[in-house]
Amino acid sequence: MRILVLLLVAGILGVVIFTTGCVQEQQSDVGMAVEFNDHAACAYVAKEKGWYKDEGINFTAYESYATGMRLASALARGDIQVAYICLSPAILAYSRGVPIKIVAGTHKYGYGLVVSPDITNASDLEGRTIGCVREGAPADLLLNRLIAEYNLKDVKIRRMNPLKQVVALETGRIDAAFLPEHHATVAESKGFHMLIKSQDLWQDMPGSVLVVKTDLIENDPETVRKLVKVTQKATSWVNENPERTAVILANLLDTKPEVINKSMSRLNYTTDIDAESVQDMVDYMVKLGYIEEGLKAEDILDTRFLRDGRYEN
Repeated sequence: MRILVLLLVAGILGVVIFTTGCVQEQQSDVGMAVEFNDHAACAYVAKEKGWYKDEGINFTAYESYATGMRLASALARGDIQVAYICLSPAILAYSRGVPIKIVAGTHKYGYGLVVSPDITNASDLEGRTIGCVREGAPADLLLNRLIAEYNLKDVKIRRMNPLKQVVALETGRIDAAFLPEHHATVAESKGFHMLIKSQDLWQDMPGSVLVVKTDLIENDPETVRKLVKVTQKATSWVNENPERTAVILANLLDTKPEVINKSMSRLNYTTDIDAESVQDMVDYMVKLGYIEEGLKAEDILDTRFLRDGRYEN
């Protein structure tokens, strides 16, 4: 009888130890998408350094998109639950029924109007051809503000992705391009002039954000907390180590480190995001007819993970 009891106790302990080990080693499987630019610096750095893996986050899908608009379409698919994306495409996706929430910011600003050398001020853009990404993207919103602020007439807009815009500038097919960074600084490095930056047209403009599907928040909030924590950690590291970050991004984005470093200096990397600045963008998108009235910033924001899990150095 004594032997039987000892065997039972040993069996129970074995189950407990095995179960505990499984809990400790449990990982979360999610699909993630990012933009192919230095807006997503924190995500690229965190993945390169293994910080997601350290938190038990395993990416079942990891995709990079040339524009936030393409990424917004990918969010509608079931295999992408997490995305580092420009704010206005995230708003568009939400307005079209994609169930997402913004859980953190990643940067402010990060767009620029690059022009041919013969253009020296905004009035020179009259009658010119300007490259831009699709309607509703941040660069498009800024281009609309530029046209309105300077009362530009007869401006021709050519829609193409950032990489094609740089080539079109070099071949003379367009006279200017409103580009997201790092592409704007890449164009500048090829002999073109940075005429206007996003902060010249839109003070305190939110750039990109971290979004997650609502079912991830509902079913696995701990993973969302870890994603925000890693994003905060990586953002702090980026701000403290710009040169080292530039080397990491240069390898991934196939660009020179000095170009990336200069580009990064034109962004304000921060995880802070507030309802007022988000609402400003929502209202402007309504004004342009890109989304319908009624959307409130609070509908798409969920900042509890920022408040509850702020990363400490």
